Amino acid sequence: MAFAYFPHTEDDIREMLRKIGVESLDGLYSDVPQEFIYKDEFSLPEAMSEMEIRRRFSEMAGRNRSLTVFCGCGAYDHYAPAVIPYLISRSEFQTAYTPYQAEVSQGTLRYIFEYQSMITMLTGMECTNASMYDGATAAAEAMMMSLACTKKKTRVLLSRTLLPQVREVVLTYARYHGIGIGYVEAEEGSTSLESLKAELASGDVAAVLVPSVNRFGIIEDLTGFADAVHSVKGLLAVYADPSALAVVKTPGEWGADIACGDCQSLGLPLSFGGPYAGYLACRMEHVRKLPGRIVGQTVDADGKRCYVLTLQAREQHIRREKATSNICSNQSLMALYVTIYLSLMGRDGLREVNGLSYGGAHYLHDRLLETGLFEEVFTRPFLKEFVLRPKVAPEILQQTLCDGGFFAALATEEGYVSFCVTEKRTKEEIDALVDCVLKLK
Repeated sequence: MAFAYFPHTEDDIREMLRKIGVESLDGLYSDVPQEFIYKDEFSLPEAMSEMEIRRRFSEMAGRNRSLTVFCGCGAYDHYAPAVIPYLISRSEFQTAYTPYQAEVSQGTLRYIFEYQSMITMLTGMECTNASMYDGATAAAEAMMMSLACTKKKTRVLLSRTLLPQVREVVLTYARYHGIGIGYVEAEEGSTSLESLKAELASGDVAAVLVPSVNRFGIIEDLTGFADAVHSVKGLLAVYADPSALAVVKTPGEWGADIACGDCQSLGLPLSFGGPYAGYLACRMEHVRKLPGRIVGQTVDADGKRCYVLTLQAREQHIRREKATSNICSNQSLMALYVTIYLSLMGRDGLREVNGLSYGGAHYLHDRLLETGLFEEVFTRPFLKEFVLRPKVAPEILQQTLCDGGFFAALATEEGYVSFCVTEKRTKEEIDALVDCVLKLK
């Protein structure tokens, strides 16, 4: 055989073809129109040695241009200790699969349990699942979960200040599940309580999804939101940046029933958009509607501590029509990344990250206003991200910054531009960005 490592012999192949009534492997494609079958030789390069391959990929990588990141909008350039990639690259972690068998999956179950414990501490919720694809899909699952908890209600309200990608994913889920979507308007950059009350008065609201820190970077004041939503027997879901929860009020403190968001801000690399890990947490009374898996701690026959899959509300384990969701991955490796990050940073480390980010963001904000090329939009409190109204076209501003080596000034749907500063950005980098902007004067 040409490839000895293929498991099927020529006799095996002939027997399988005979069994299905096909004379050759080409016959398997007999129903494909001939014009769609590629008949020429593939344009593949000659084989290379390992050294040549490494050189080739280094040359290709060298064509990329590395920009200094001053953008956020849901994906943040936070620092991660070097030990994390080293630890998660160990084969027992990197190749681990779903922990169906507790007796051979104690390591995986343990770190998922620790991940869950840390997320509940950050959010002020009582239980959480074993992580999800990303923040946007976690928000969509929060919507589905809310409908399952409230029953017979068919509408969900979204704040206009939610990240646009979160709104779009929720809308996609809603469209194919027959769920009505309404909106809570913004007032001076924050979700309006009066608009919320007006929407609730129209009835049939299962849940309201609002951000903790919104797409303008503003820290939302959610006073009265939980009472208003609960008065119509609905649920309040808060979309929160878990890193920011070290210094701002938690969803639990706001009286929320569900918390969701993206764990990317907990050290996960930007990586061109993923892989990330979403989180979804709730109060204990709603735990049976929480999608995915929940790992619990117990003791074995010898009285030693061990871990098990306590609750699995998905179609593989219960009747399909009773499943809360058909989501099939728990992003376990990314959950491990987050767990190691949180254990290394601790409470003080997370507060320091936010303190440095806050100081840098406010310094950049003030310096940009001093250039005379921007106008203030909102005067509400912000943490590490803010928007300004540019006096030049956003695309010209973006190109100027890009030419200067900066990825910054993302345009919002209103025509504002957004900037973000994390603890990785130095004063020298901020000053260099401002000098780059001054070229437009």
